[in-house]
Parts: sequence; C-alpha cells; structure tokens
Amino acid sequence: MEDTEDFGVWLGRQLRRSGMSQAEFAQRLDLTRAAVSAWVTGRARPRPELMARIAEILQTDVATLVTRDADAGSVRPVGWHHRLAHRDGGREYGNAAAFAFDANLAVLAREVTQNSLDERLDLRRPVRVRFTLHELTGEHLNTFLAALKWEELEAHYTAATESRQKVGRVLAEGLRALREDSALLLLKIDDYNASGLTGPEYGDGRYAAVVRRQLDSHKSNDRAGGSYGLGKATLWAASRLGLVLMNSTLSESHEGRTARRVVGRLDLPWRKVDGVAYAGPAWLGEPDTEREYEGVSRSWWADERTVADLRLDRDSDAPGTSFLVVGAHDAAGAVNTLDGMHETLVSALADNFWAAMTSGRSTPAMLEASVRALRNGETVVPEHPVDPHDRHPALTHALRTHLDGETVDELTAVGQVAAAEVPLDVPPLRSAGPRVKGRTHRAILLVTPAADTDEEHSRIVCMRGTRMTVTARRPRNLGMGADPFQAVLLAGFATGDDGEAVHAAEAFLRAAEPPEHDRWGTTEELTATYPNAPRRLTEFNTAMDTALRDVIGRRDTRQESIGPELVRNVLRLDVPVAAGGRRGQGHPTVARVAGAVDHTGAWTLDVTLSVPQRDEHWQLLPVVKFDVRSGGRPALKWAELTATENCGIVDGRLLVDPDVRSARFRGVTAVGSHPVAAALAGVIVDVVQAREASA
Repeated sequence: MEDTEDFGVWLGRQLRRSGMSQAEFAQRLDLTRAAVSAWVTGRARPRPELMARIAEILQTDVATLVTRDADAGSVRPVGWHHRLAHRDGGREYGNAAAFAFDANLAVLAREVTQNSLDERLDLRRPVRVRFTLHELTGEHLNTFLAALKWEELEAHYTAATESRQKVGRVLAEGLRALREDSALLLLKIDDYNASGLTGPEYGDGRYAAVVRRQLDSHKSNDRAGGSYGLGKATLWAASRLGLVLMNSTLSESHEGRTARRVVGRLDLPWRKVDGVAYAGPAWLGEPDTEREYEGVSRSWWADERTVADLRLDRDSDAPGTSFLVVGAHDAAGAVNTLDGMHETLVSALADNFWAAMTSGRSTPAMLEASVRALRNGETVVPEHPVDPHDRHPALTHALRTHLDGETVDELTAVGQVAAAEVPLDVPPLRSAGPRVKGRTHRAILLVTPAADTDEEHSRIVCMRGTRMTVTARRPRNLGMGADPFQAVLLAGFATGDDGEAVHAAEAFLRAAEPPEHDRWGTTEELTATYPNAPRRLTEFNTAMDTALRDVIGRRDTRQESIGPELVRNVLRLDVPVAAGGRRGQGHPTVARVAGAVDHTGAWTLDVTLSVPQRDEHWQLLPVVKFDVRSGGRPALKWAELTATENCGIVDGRLLVDPDVRSARFRGVTAVGSHPVAAALAGVIVDVVQAREASA
C-alpha cells in the first residue's frame, strides 16, 4: 500500500475533524496521552487488539483504519470561505492576471490546452482534452445552484456589482442574465493522462499553484510551453461570475487518496457585506481543522453524487482535472450561441495545436481534443473530435512526412516535403561566466506546396516544446513568382532531439516569449538572462528566410531549365512614379503577389497590399498588365475580383477598411483580353486610387 497515508497523519486529522483532543482520546482508550502522541507523530503504532476500539471511537470501521482512503465520522459541511479585507486598508478590484489576455474563447482554448499538454503524464500516449458547453435551465439549473451553495454567494455578488470598476460591470451583467433569463452556461474542460492537481493544500505543488496562488507556473518539466503562471487566469476571465470549480483525479495520492479532489475558487472585487469588508477571493470547500488555517475552506474528497450535481463528473478514472467555468461567455462578443461557441473552440484548437495532434507511423500524437455542446444533459452539437488535417492539410502533411523520416532535400515532385537546417546561436547565460561558450542549435524547416483549400499560406509557422504554434511570420525578400507554400519551423524539443543545444534553445526561445506565447521577440527576461539576445533572434529570422529561399530557389532553377524556347512565368510589382516623384509611404502599395496560370489560360492572382493607416476607406482600382520586353504593357481585364482580408469589392473598385495596415484580394484575368497566351508573358499588378484612374 505504497500510496497509503501514514497512520499518524491520518489519525491526527481525524481527531481535529471530530474536535477531540489527544488527551480525551487517550482517556477513552484508557491509555496515556504520551501513547497517543507517539501514534500521531509516527513514533509508534497501536497494538492490533486496539484497532476495533479506535474505529468505534472514531465512528468508522477497522478496514478504514487499515486503508486510510477515507476520513472517519460524519462529513464536515461544505461551504464558502471569503478572505477578509486587508487590515492595512489595501483593496483589489479584480484579479490583474485576468487582464493579461483577451478574454475570448479562442484564447481560453489555447491557454488551458497548453497547460494540459505541459502536464502530460504518460509520454507514450496523448493527453486527451474535451471541451463541453452546457446550458442549464429549469430544474437542472436549480439543482446545480443548490449544490453550488448559491444562497451563500448572492449577497456577495450584489455587493460586488455595486463597484464602478470594470469587474463590477461584468459581474452585474452576469447576475442580470442569470436572474432574467433563468439560464446559465457552463464550460467544462476535462483532461486525461495529465498529472492532476497534486500537492498539499497550502504548500508548494500543482494544486496550490492553481487554486491558491497567482503567477506561480509550477511546471513539471523544462519542455513546458507556459512559463508565466498566467494561463490559468483565462478560466476566471471567461466566467461572467468569476467562478471556477475543479475536480481532480491525482497521479500521486494526497491524504491516501486520488479520486474526486474537489474545490471551487471565486474571484470578486473588494466589497462589504453586512458591515464586513472582504478582500476578493473566496473558496468552496470543507472547513480546515488545522489550527493555522482554522475556518479556511480546503478541498474535499467528494462523493459521486456531489460531483454529478456540480456537473464535474468525469468519464474515466485516468489522472487529470476537470475545470468548470460557471457563467461562461466570449468576452470579445464575437459569438453567443452554442453552435457559434462550438465552432470557435474547434477552430482555435485546430489552429493552435494542429502539430501536437499530428502523429507519424511510429510517433504518437501529443494531444487529442474534442468539443461538444449540451442543453440540460441532452446533446445539441455532437462531440466533435478535432482533426488537424481538416483545416491544415498541407501543414499536417509536412509534419507527418518529417515524423516518418521521408523528407527530401529538394522539391522535385508534387506532395514532397523538403527539410533544411536553420542555425540558432544561443548565447551563454549572463550568470555562466566569461569562459562559457554559447551553443548552436539546429532547428528544422519543413517546406511543401500549399493545399488548394488553405486560407493562409506562404508563411513560416514556428513552434517549440510541445509543438503549440507560437507565431506565423511572413518571410522577407522571397522574391516574386514563388508558388504558394507552407513552411514549418521546428525548434527546441519540437525537433524531437534531446541534446544540450536543444535544451539551451528551448530555454532561450521560452524566455523570448511574452505571456501570450504568440511570438519570439525581446522580453525583459530575455535581455536580463542572455547577452546580445535581440541580435541572435534577428539572425535566427534571417537564417529561416535564407533556408526557405534556398528551397524555393532550387525549384525555380529547375523550371528555367525546361527549355530556352519557353518564357518563364513571373509576377512583378509595378510601383509607378507619380507626378510629384516616387510614390511614398502615404499611398497603398502592392507588397506581395502569388499566382499561376490555371487550366483555362487565365492568371489567378493572390495580392497582398501594404496600407498606410488612416480613418477613412481607401478607394482603389486594381490594375493588371502583361510585362512585355518592348513596347507598351497591354492592360488586361479582370474576369473576377474577390475580397479576402480587410477590404471589399464594389463595382470593380477595392474599398480598403480604415485603420488597417494590410489588405488582400484575389483576382482572375479575363482570357479574352490577353493579346498573347498567358504562358508567354509575366504580369504586373498595381493599385491606383480610383480618382487617379478617372483623371
């Protein structure tokens, strides 16, 4: 019974729970207090013939004394404990950590799934994460509120909503929706094959880091994606009521048990209720019996009926945690229906974790994810396993080919994936001393043609660690004429290697990420820890672009060797000179063109514009011309124009949204306006202001 709690620790807690002193217990056993003290401190064990009498006094059975997998006697009442206000008069009007991110469902999905990945237990199997949207009304809602001890909270909510701060306004809306609509939306996130909330109630451990503390990351390994301890705050930020419940199955026993460790945490602003001032947070749990924490609510070992009433039941005894966001909403206001929220979660999981969900023939995926929606226990949207290939077919193909060891050095056929090394020079730590040298890490760049269904392409998708997408950057100086492609940059542990240079690169790139973990750039931690860090990041980006150009360039050279009689198709940017001289930064310009000649002989073009910011729409006329060696450039007509990003098409004119920095549109040329076959000439794309065209 390796995980059984020590008898003395268990006995001491039972005496405190029953309010019985060691002296009283000894008297009822007709023993000395010193004998009982020796049991509690672990210096001795009771004789076997005393076990039945001990069980009788503690109102339990001998089996419980042996297994110590349950507490003895009656269950202590579960209730809410609210932290009293600070005696020095300090006040908090909300949890600042909750404002570190945009409080929308996509961000929530990214942060909590990253945390689950970081706590993957058995590395031979994926961690499984399931999101459940559950709307409660009628008796289902009443049963839940009763289990939640809502009657103990209403006065605190009413007082908190009187605050004129932002948190008070959000709480007021959540309370109004509950009272007027008689409905409540729950969002439950279950993970399996994860560590669970292990550790003591107040000391260092995963439990205390999540339930008791702020800015405590307490990651279990150096492969973790998170490092700030802020991601968990998105759970409370996604609740209109600032309330999250937890039910954890532990991978390591606590108090001799692993199943159904339950607790709730409420984050409210400073408030006064019945003349008593409260600081902010509150906890749902069992009153602690430790003298130091007397009256404080601690986690309790709940029965199956309680977790079912709290909508915290789990479908497996595998280790992990269920988080229940009470009063869930998308703070960005983008979606407010079950169908819309379901789709938002599916998209966010696929976009951020497509690589973690991709497996090879002999390499398991790191993550399995699914989303479902219920109303009063009945299915509204069936459980949807997230398939990364649905949204990112070319990217998943590239990574799977790499995992299977089937990459090539050059792209010579459709469907191939080219791999290239990208060096990252990691400087030594500032604390390491002058004699310590830096290390060179070999990141891996994978390149493959984009799929026809890809909405975004011709970017480098960068990742490390557990293969969560960190950033997607546009390569520089790639030149015109490159076909749409997908590129993946695997750095650190994402490469699958485990050497010293890999560990160094992982730590360096983690330090280069802000709390959102959405880019690699200069941070306070990075510059404080490493010398010349910004320069090394710049060199890393340049090395990525160089490696990409080498792959794309080798392919273009082969195309030129097809035969001297064919003119190579190229795309160029045409930036004409205006009357006042060279066109400046105050005018939209074509930043990038990608395209090809389709089966009908028409040019199909994808055009990205660089747009100066201003408060009004830009009205532009897209212009396409053949690029011929001599004479005037024949203007072509558009057969089709389609707005893609930050713009619209009205009567053949491009209306670019105000206050944006870029826009994209797609166009197909009219074959009838071609003076020669498209394969015999390149094209030039430009945009001019509509009034210029009519002058």
